Amino acid sequence: MAAKKILFLTGDFAEDYETMVPFQALQMVGHTVHAVCPGKRSGDKVKTAIHDFEGDQTYTEKPGHLFALNASFEKVDAASYDALVIAGGRAPEYLRLNQRVLDIVRQFAREGKPIAAVCHGAQLLAAADVIRGKRISAYPACAPEVRLAGAEYADIAVDAVVTDGNFVTAPAWPAHPHWLAQLLARIGTEIKP
Repeated sequence: MAAKKILFLTGDFAEDYETMVPFQALQMVGHTVHAVCPGKRSGDKVKTAIHDFEGDQTYTEKPGHLFALNASFEKVDAASYDALVIAGGRAPEYLRLNQRVLDIVRQFAREGKPIAAVCHGAQLLAAADVIRGKRISAYPACAPEVRLAGAEYADIAVDAVVTDGNFVTAPAWPAHPHWLAQLLARIGTEIKP
């Protein structure tokens, strides 16, 4: 397997597991992962939040870890990456207001490169207007945005995943095993026992 170069978009109050787990797992299998956030440089940190499902009508939120970015957003050249991963949590809500973030998402979509978004990450896909006609999953609170962006909202189990073309989407972190496996398949990573 040839190692791939993956751009990882995260930000303040991104979901802790949806930041830490994919970042580490993708590196573990040999890929280069550049974690970036607008307005921050390599070595800067973002605050994460832990979102849990404890029987309430929505998730609960607690302070997470400080996550150190390992690349600088202003130096991102989207053409040099093989795939894009978007963390969920609250970060996508404000990241979608950044025109360069939206341009990067659009470039990956235009070039047909794999894009993996989890939870609220679909807010970036909707804001970038790249999911028309696609079947997309997200945290249920994002369903209206997914539909308004012209996609079919996939109402699936919290640990399931939907892959439609180059888009790999899931509702939340319980889907990590399947979500990451589908992303790895899309970028040609084969893991043998």
